[in-house]
Amino acid sequence: MENLDTQSYQVNKQGIVSSATQIASPNYDDRPDHYRVDMIVIHNISLPPRKYGGNGIVELFTNKLNPNEHPYYAEIYTAKVSSHFLIRRDGELIQFAPCDKRAWHAGVSNWKSRDRCNDFSIGIELEGCDTEAFEAPQYQTLRMLLTSLKKAYPIQHVLGHSDIAPGRKTDPGPFFNWEKIADEKR
Repeated sequence: MENLDTQSYQVNKQGIVSSATQIASPNYDDRPDHYRVDMIVIHNISLPPRKYGGNGIVELFTNKLNPNEHPYYAEIYTAKVSSHFLIRRDGELIQFAPCDKRAWHAGVSNWKSRDRCNDFSIGIELEGCDTEAFEAPQYQTLRMLLTSLKKAYPIQHVLGHSDIAPGRKTDPGPFFNWEKIADEKR
């Protein structure tokens, strides 16, 4: 059997990964014409905070989060956010927006004097938080996805949300092991 670390996903011309579970988010739009994808931003998310495996993330990214289900949801349920991908704790890959579109994952952001990082980046959420380690299957899926995206796009940077929004964001957090994706990071 082929080593999973050397496998990759197939990315079509619209930026759809066919083996990912497809759940369409309404929270994306067209990228500006003069922008090309050259960055990947890694995030973490758990809903409710520090709880895993529920539907909260999917419901947030599809504008279906019930504000009465958890006190934290009442604070965020009107947010219009998404990412291109979510990697669950067990390694499951979910895609919410095509990579050729602009998902709303980075917010106010800047990298090397370029504002609005959503315009030129792909967002990958890892189910997790700043206070716990991520799981081996997540790193395995992330490595495979990064390999595939780098074949499909001229990726120059693989960064954390904290790199493009310092002081505002902390993810993927101190427990994200960058060494586990060192071959894919530039």
